[in-house]
Amino acid sequence: MSRTFAALAAALMFVMTGTPALSMSRIKDLATVEGVRQNQLIGYGLVVGLNGTGDTLNNIPFTKQSLTAMLERLGVNIRGQAIRTGNVAAVMVTANLPAFGSQGTRIDVTVSAMGDSKSLQGGTLLVTPLLGADGNVYAVAQGSLAIGGFQAEGDAAKITRGVPTVGRIANGALIEREIDFNLNRLSQLRMALRNPDFTTAKRIAAAVNDFIGAPTAEPLDPSTIQLSIPPQFHGNVIALLTDIEQLQVEPDLPAKIVIDERSGIIVMGRDVRVSMVAVAQGNLTVTITETPQVSQPLPFSRGTTRTVPRTRVGVQEDGKKLAVVDEGVSLQQLVDGLNSLGIGPRDLISILQAIKASGAIQADIEVM
Repeated sequence: MSRTFAALAAALMFVMTGTPALSMSRIKDLATVEGVRQNQLIGYGLVVGLNGTGDTLNNIPFTKQSLTAMLERLGVNIRGQAIRTGNVAAVMVTANLPAFGSQGTRIDVTVSAMGDSKSLQGGTLLVTPLLGADGNVYAVAQGSLAIGGFQAEGDAAKITRGVPTVGRIANGALIEREIDFNLNRLSQLRMALRNPDFTTAKRIAAAVNDFIGAPTAEPLDPSTIQLSIPPQFHGNVIALLTDIEQLQVEPDLPAKIVIDERSGIIVMGRDVRVSMVAVAQGNLTVTITETPQVSQPLPFSRGTTRTVPRTRVGVQEDGKKLAVVDEGVSLQQLVDGLNSLGIGPRDLISILQAIKASGAIQADIEVM
């Protein structure tokens, strides 16, 4: 009995210390419900009240036309007159209409200059209808802009911090039209995975079926799971989604290496594996040193003082020995092995691409 108890205790300690912790995530963080989404809105408007930093009306004709049309709608006829003002700028206004946004609620808007305006600081956006993709007006924006950047200049110097031609109006638009979507009347739902994967889709469907106790969820493809509403949740889909989105599932990630060559950033997945391969890396350094010397003639001679060039050229090759990367190593062992070569991110990118070309790395490399 004592030997059996000791063996069970040892096995339990091995499981507790040797098994890696599972990375569990909520279904809420892995998938979204189709139809519950934002919609993009866009509009064209005018910003007034700028301190001489607006558009040049002679260079930007659409600003001048918009200003003339706006004044005519207000009963001021200036057609054919010369307008000289630098306090107006034509802008594009963008916003996101949230899911189930009700009429009368407010949303944030972003205002971006279109012409040659130098800054939108201190400006006020006039009433601007915001259109959806179908051409209908869903919101109306107006308000004072908040600018994150600034620009200051003098006669011989100028300084710009941030982007002064883009501003934001918090709660700057009112929703005027709602999108008709009754979630509680649906008999079926479709859930879309943020990162499509066959294994993750199957695990989510299994977790939902185990929770409900009936085969109601079915993966259609790597990114879509179809859910039939059980009879007890008819007319109360919100309660079903509230319970489902809290279920814990372990997502499965593909073996991938993402490389950003512009910034030298490398991101590797945990399942990256490498077959046995030998890696060597070396740099060729050419050094050119200029040490000119002055040559002076002897006293009382007719010579002239001249500069004599002196150039020293040196070539040095910093070669590293071959480093062997064992077969089936983990991500940590791969990183340690490559770091032992003393290389930087730029050279590491080339080495990873060379290992991939040799067929020794079992991962997909994505270059951004």
